[in-house]
Amino acid sequence: MTGSCKTEKDQSDYVVWENYLGDKGRTHYSELNQININNISDLEVAWIYSSGNIGKNNTSQIQCSPIVVDDILYGTDPSLSLFALDAKTGKEIWKFDPKNSNSNGLGVNRGVIFWDDNEDGMIIYSKGIYLYGIDAKTGKIEKKFGENGRIDLRKNLGRDYKDQFVLSNTPGVIYKNLLIQGTRVNEGPGASPGHIRAYDLHTGKLSWIFHTIPMPEEYGYETWPRDAWKYAGGANSWAGMALDENMGIVYIPTGSASYDFYGGDRKGENLFANSLIAINAKNGKRIWHFQFVHHDLWDRDLPSPPNLVTIKKDNNSIKGVAQVTKSGHVFVFNRKNGEPIFPIEEKIVPKSNLKGEESWPTQPYPTKIPPFARQEFKENMINDMFGDVKANIEDFVKETYHSQKTLKEQWHSLNSRQYTPPSEKGNIMFPGFDGGAEWGGAAYDPKSGWLYVNSNEMPWMYRAKKNKLTKPKKIGESVFQQYCLRCHNKSYEKNNNIPQLINLKNKINFYDLETIIKKGKGSMSGFPKISNTEIRTLAAYLLDEDSINLSSKELKEIDFKLSPYGLDSFGRFLDENGYPAVKPPWGTLNAIDLNKGEIIWQIPLGEYKELTEMGIPITGTENYGGPIVTKGGLLFIGATKDEKFRAFNKFTGEKVWEKNLPAGGYATPITYQIDGKQFVVIASGGGKMGTPSGDYYVAFSLKK
Repeated sequence: MTGSCKTEKDQSDYVVWENYLGDKGRTHYSELNQININNISDLEVAWIYSSGNIGKNNTSQIQCSPIVVDDILYGTDPSLSLFALDAKTGKEIWKFDPKNSNSNGLGVNRGVIFWDDNEDGMIIYSKGIYLYGIDAKTGKIEKKFGENGRIDLRKNLGRDYKDQFVLSNTPGVIYKNLLIQGTRVNEGPGASPGHIRAYDLHTGKLSWIFHTIPMPEEYGYETWPRDAWKYAGGANSWAGMALDENMGIVYIPTGSASYDFYGGDRKGENLFANSLIAINAKNGKRIWHFQFVHHDLWDRDLPSPPNLVTIKKDNNSIKGVAQVTKSGHVFVFNRKNGEPIFPIEEKIVPKSNLKGEESWPTQPYPTKIPPFARQEFKENMINDMFGDVKANIEDFVKETYHSQKTLKEQWHSLNSRQYTPPSEKGNIMFPGFDGGAEWGGAAYDPKSGWLYVNSNEMPWMYRAKKNKLTKPKKIGESVFQQYCLRCHNKSYEKNNNIPQLINLKNKINFYDLETIIKKGKGSMSGFPKISNTEIRTLAAYLLDEDSINLSSKELKEIDFKLSPYGLDSFGRFLDENGYPAVKPPWGTLNAIDLNKGEIIWQIPLGEYKELTEMGIPITGTENYGGPIVTKGGLLFIGATKDEKFRAFNKFTGEKVWEKNLPAGGYATPITYQIDGKQFVVIASGGGKMGTPSGDYYVAFSLKK
């Protein structure tokens, strides 16, 4: 953990949290122990900050894990305005809102960066397409940073920047005077490339760039079609990164190549998509890499920053880097050379039967550390949890038995084997598109060598459908399936806080719809490269408009731009009561001993109160946001759908404290000490899984 102090005299009274997730190694760990296992019952609310700017219809979130420098806390509100608070009292000091971000699609913000510029210090944070440099003391924009105080993330990607949709969800990392930054891009056809860039913090000018989609004569170029560097997108690092300052190496995880579910136009392994890349932080040169998914067809991005760890093996200490994955695995590598510390085996996987697709024949599996999520949804795992519940809920049970029969029919109609490529028959994705691990990532305790990670076990269903060019509305449906279905699925789930596209023609006109599609809105990414023809057909489908006609030229354009396949359906696999189709647990918290390569304990994380009251054991819930772990023997985590904040005994997994939050805590908490008092703070922004939005940051400390 980063430690900072006011003066040498009172150093022990000030222990801050200057870096995203605690330190540049992304350990989520604190040496503080004032709050500990013995006094955790005395933990109470110290202050609540209400930031304002809640979005309409419960669509806003706060995913920000703030930082504390000296005695000031820096974070962002639901509208991505930046603020500074007195970290002891929660009183607002200043607020910054750039207003015109030139982008309706703002995404989310998971944290900010502090740079000591030998003056007042500078906060670097993102909103829309820009990175801003803000004076840490005054909240005023630093005009000397970039172009009039900001960096346009669309520029320097080797393509017309006006056609690019590029944001930054997650803070980069600072190495000396360089800001190393990843980005979020959209996941449909025409996505921007996800190249990694480093900027000089004194000027904001580009210092180096690493091409995640290699150019001719660069390493990995042969793993793509010849001209892919001109048109392919994705392979971006949206999840954050870790830095070993002493070695001068930055460890960068990347996501899938676009389009997520069809790769006929990107034949090959597709380096450096789905990879952990070790890069020389000074000059951007590749040192080593490991690819977790070859030719990804399942949206299996690496979901979080890696953790810098130390492994004790055969009486030796090895500096390692650990990466958790959506499949529920932990991969551990030698930090210097990329050699696996535990064995990894390439296993044969199913072959695609879609026309034009060439799936990769093998995928890597770690064989020592057990997966922390179940790996395949088998028939005996179909949810039957109400089977032993008595007659006082008879009607509910009858519904569920009917549902279970339906679930079995659905299960039998789908492919369920791991790494089965998208098919027209339809597949089950398990442990899900948002889990095992997700963007909250893992916490690492350097004292014990244990890694702590929360996990989701939610099955999803998806089906490929061949795009057919017939009537404009039918073409528009294919455009929708390719660009939009990933979020706006046909089941119109009511628990995901995404606006429903029902009776849209009564709510929006063509011109407003065009603006939203091209620029994005809220957390929705924009599609600036979508053509007017595609927009017209999409509008015909969404607005139920029959008067649109297409010329033969427009039909040829559509035929050229659309992938041969889109998604016909996409969504969580739920029963008729809205619960996951698989038996619990649906969310877990796990402790893994990295020295032994063993899972020490695993518990359900989160609760459906109505099920517990029926006598059903705690099931766990989907969860978003990560844990922190402390020297005081505690692990703190929010994340769960039940909107609670909890503390666990890090040695046993026993829950030792919990508190209801004013809104869901879908963010990673922090801890720090000011004037001798330890605080734990979590953003309480809600807005996921059907829960209400909030605008709060909640601080806890011990009773006086």
